[in-house]
Amino acid sequence: MDVLRPTLIRIGGRVYRKNVIQEQAYQHEEEDDFYAGPGDCADEPCDAFVVEETEKGFQCRVEVPSLLYKYIIGKKGETKKRLEAETRTSISIPKLGVEGEVVITGQHRSGVISARTRIDVLLDSFRKKQPFTHFLSLALNQPTIQEKFLQFKEEVLEKCSKDHGVSSSLFQNPAKLHLTLGTLVLLNEQEIQKACDLLQQCKEDFVDQIAGGRPLTVEVVGVEYMNDDPAMTDVLYAKVHMKDGSDRLQVIADQLVERFVASGLMLKEWDRVKLHATVMNTLFRKDPSAEERNNTMTGKSSFKDRESFNGQNILKGDQ
Repeated sequence: MDVLRPTLIRIGGRVYRKNVIQEQAYQHEEEDDFYAGPGDCADEPCDAFVVEETEKGFQCRVEVPSLLYKYIIGKKGETKKRLEAETRTSISIPKLGVEGEVVITGQHRSGVISARTRIDVLLDSFRKKQPFTHFLSLALNQPTIQEKFLQFKEEVLEKCSKDHGVSSSLFQNPAKLHLTLGTLVLLNEQEIQKACDLLQQCKEDFVDQIAGGRPLTVEVVGVEYMNDDPAMTDVLYAKVHMKDGSDRLQVIADQLVERFVASGLMLKEWDRVKLHATVMNTLFRKDPSAEERNNTMTGKSSFKDRESFNGQNILKGDQ
């Protein structure tokens, strides 16, 4: 790691440095240790979470999906022991498989805040490594669009079936055509319900107002590819815009993502949502139900083991 350019992790509007600790790796499970560094909030009021004063000191509760308990516990409990020793706190974790709250207690407020901050950083890092479980999207499966999509599919297979990699297995299921706004990692029913509630709140707060209480009419015109070489295409998508020429759909998409990022349910990847509908994807060869699994947050390339296709003639036919 370049000590002058450390990895930065953003949580709740704060920026933390990730320090790599040199220690023996376990055979079956390697774990990183994360320190908030001098930018943490251990010695100042912290608005990101609530610390309650009790008869014995201070206490902080944090909702953690049971799938992530193991990252707080560590191999043979070593991560938990180290956190407790270095922050002078006690960390209570529910039994594995039981959903609940992790409770941090300590005699000093600063220690409780430090432990909570370091747990947040730890979990945030491991959560980023999880494959996404859900995605926020807008449906594009109206009958007219499905019919046009099937016509596009028929024309491509008729004119380009001899091009490298082109086959019927590449095409999206017409009933699943959609605009993906962002991906989420929701690890228990509580997080799923939180996402549902937030989406409903967004509808009431701004979606209905921007849309004017009526469905938005869009046009799906033209196709584009997602990599540098059209002869080696993995994803081909349709371009989508408002029929009246306004930016209302873009505004709704951007505000939805902004709300979900602010809630901690989604990680910010781009400054602006790219409005597109995937129509061909090499992931569909092996799994017809697969969606856009090019999740850059996991740090794992989903393009590995793909068989790209030559999309040059498809793109020419669209011009």
